[in-house]
Amino acid sequence: MDMAFLGELLTNVADRGRALIGMERFLGKGARSIDRLCEDLLSGRGEASGMALAQAVLEAWQRLDKPGRLAFFNLLKERFGPDSDKLDEAIERYRVAPDATAIAVLHLASEPRRQELLRRLNLAPEGTHVLVQMRAALFEAMEAEPELKAIDTDFRHLFGSWFNRGFLVLRRIDWRTPANVLEKIIRYEAVHEIQGWDDLRRRLEPADRRCFAFFHPQLVDEPLIFVEVALTTAIPRSIDELLEPERKVLPAQQATTAVFYSISNCQEGLRGISFGNFLIKQVAEDLKRELPGLDTFVTLSPVPGFASWLTGVTAEPGDFHLTNEERSELGRSAGETISLDDAARAGRDRLLGQMAAQYLLRARAASGHVVDPVARFHLGNGARLERINVGGNLSARGLRESHGVMVNYRYDLDDIETNHEAFATRNTVVASSAVRKLLRPANP
Repeated sequence: MDMAFLGELLTNVADRGRALIGMERFLGKGARSIDRLCEDLLSGRGEASGMALAQAVLEAWQRLDKPGRLAFFNLLKERFGPDSDKLDEAIERYRVAPDATAIAVLHLASEPRRQELLRRLNLAPEGTHVLVQMRAALFEAMEAEPELKAIDTDFRHLFGSWFNRGFLVLRRIDWRTPANVLEKIIRYEAVHEIQGWDDLRRRLEPADRRCFAFFHPQLVDEPLIFVEVALTTAIPRSIDELLEPERKVLPAQQATTAVFYSISNCQEGLRGISFGNFLIKQVAEDLKRELPGLDTFVTLSPVPGFASWLTGVTAEPGDFHLTNEERSELGRSAGETISLDDAARAGRDRLLGQMAAQYLLRARAASGHVVDPVARFHLGNGARLERINVGGNLSARGLRESHGVMVNYRYDLDDIETNHEAFATRNTVVASSAVRKLLRPANP
């Protein structure tokens, strides 16, 4: 069914429901408060009136200012948790007879009322879109009041189902894609900024470039996540190789390597809802069908936490056997390195490569997990840490975040599951011998 037609149909149903329950009186002086509307929505049973109430709640929420939205989230936390009476009854029933039926009743009774409220709010036209915006606002509210995390747990639970891979649609983005979607690609690019329409065209139109995005049926023309791909004959060492405006275009049929050089999440409200792994794997499979000559699938990825980690290590070298001279060398700013002669620059680059290997292979958070978020993503998807590229990104951002270091992660389609299991169960970073050779000896 055409999504525009479906949206119009839902809006008409909501409008009829609004008339049925006299919603016009909610506007202006006689308007019900948002908490009353939420209670009415939970207690109602009619589908048309439910859609109208859901729309009224979401419209009221969108009119709230920042303090009002914080108050709304506190309302959800305090008044729309589990029904305590039903929960007590379910607990007592389970104590008396802990059978499967009692467990099911206890499960239902323990569910916060706000989960059902969110489900019903999703009935409204544009409901999914507004709820995604609502969760983005919740993140900001959680900075002031961390206890609101309980509400985010409910959002994550519901969004995990609503944005299940089975509902997502993969679409290729090219120069013929509608302009309103292309504008969002420019705006949402989070790794390598797109410098206007000419730059976007260079990334989409040539025969050796591809871009794919996931869409959801309820978020028409709103990409959830997209990946930019370069088709090459070798694994690249720097982003300039891929983004050079005057580069020679490669005929697609001659390509042997697909390079995923930028992956951008588009919806802040879907942070933590994982579908990037599905995107990479499906794009790799689609490209392999289109171009059978492709035999290598790699990324050219940033290392966003490296510079800050290295600052801590140079202050407290710990297990890394850094000499005072090496600590001083690593402490140089990007501007200072410009004046280095070739030998000194080569020495610093060698040291940066060694420390990047320590960071990616040995650095761990308190939880025991790999520190770098991009590494966690790709290693968790079953990729192998293939190569460390010093000088891979000499932009201001690249120097600030990683001293210019970039990384290739390799997706060997035959080894993805094995690599994933090693990382997920044992925190093992599967890496090439070239990367492991960069490791400095650990303290005895």
